[in-house]
Amino acid sequence: MGRILVIKRKKYRFCRNIVVCEYTWKGLGIHMKLLSFRYEGQTLFGPKVKREEAVWDVLAMAQAQQQADFPKTMIEAVSLGMDFVEMVRKLVEETEAGENAAQFKYAFTDVEWLSPIPRTPKNVMCVGKNYAEHAQEMGAEAPPEKVMIFTKAPTAIAGDEQTLPIHSDVTDSLDYEGELAVVISKTGKNIPKQLAYDYVFGYTIGNDITARNVQADHKQFFLGKSLDGTCPMGPYVVTKDEIPNPQNLSVVTKVNDEVRQNGNTSSMMFKIDELIAEISKYVTLEPGDVILTGTPAGVGKGMTPPTFLKQGDTVKVSIEGIGTLVNRFE
Repeated sequence: MGRILVIKRKKYRFCRNIVVCEYTWKGLGIHMKLLSFRYEGQTLFGPKVKREEAVWDVLAMAQAQQQADFPKTMIEAVSLGMDFVEMVRKLVEETEAGENAAQFKYAFTDVEWLSPIPRTPKNVMCVGKNYAEHAQEMGAEAPPEKVMIFTKAPTAIAGDEQTLPIHSDVTDSLDYEGELAVVISKTGKNIPKQLAYDYVFGYTIGNDITARNVQADHKQFFLGKSLDGTCPMGPYVVTKDEIPNPQNLSVVTKVNDEVRQNGNTSSMMFKIDELIAEISKYVTLEPGDVILTGTPAGVGKGMTPPTFLKQGDTVKVSIEGIGTLVNRFE
């Protein structure tokens, strides 16, 4: 029986009633949760194996099937958008039909997890105070009237299950911020809000870890937001067809299994389409760019008394439909 791509035309509230396409695969049932990983010294990427705690090595599969035009990096794959889903579907279908499928998949326990986008084309773009209650806990008299954008250096990027430095040499106030992250799929400038989702590849989880004292001392965000390892992302980037309404996802952050943040992306003041439209007025967006969309209330600085991360802490950020990003601090 053949596999058929079914395109459903739907109206979603998050797109302001603009008609978009939802892609589903009949037959094979691929769920496109993509991860980047290191295996035997090589940086690789591929989709999670259905119903297994394992990942497909799509580069090895493409080589075995003599597909010279297959993308060699995650950013190349992202730039192909939903066409990449079709390429992976064919790869997996042909591999599973053969006798050696097992040699092309690796157990999660045998790989080192990396950020789904191991290195962004430019700084990671972040949205400040995009949830009213978070703005309030940070001392704002009123939520911002315009989008607040700051950035984190690409050298801050880290992966799921990675142990991160506590940076006690420069800060005693390292804080967490669990966030939905948007991964851009194609180049765009002055993107109209109604077309913004055409430029989205998918979504992942980010933790905008912040050295609060550095942020205060320097009167700006960049240094306090860019310490090494302070932008873990993962575990997967989930393609946008898997999450038809990203503006209604639960965001939960736990520190040592204590719930600190419990929000929902529906509470964003500036929605994803607005963020893409506004940022692209000033900055050309490129495949692999990541936008962290802001954090709900419940950060350490907002507690009474303020409660920051310490050596030995484990932070877990869970977002509905994506998974859980886990990092320990040493």
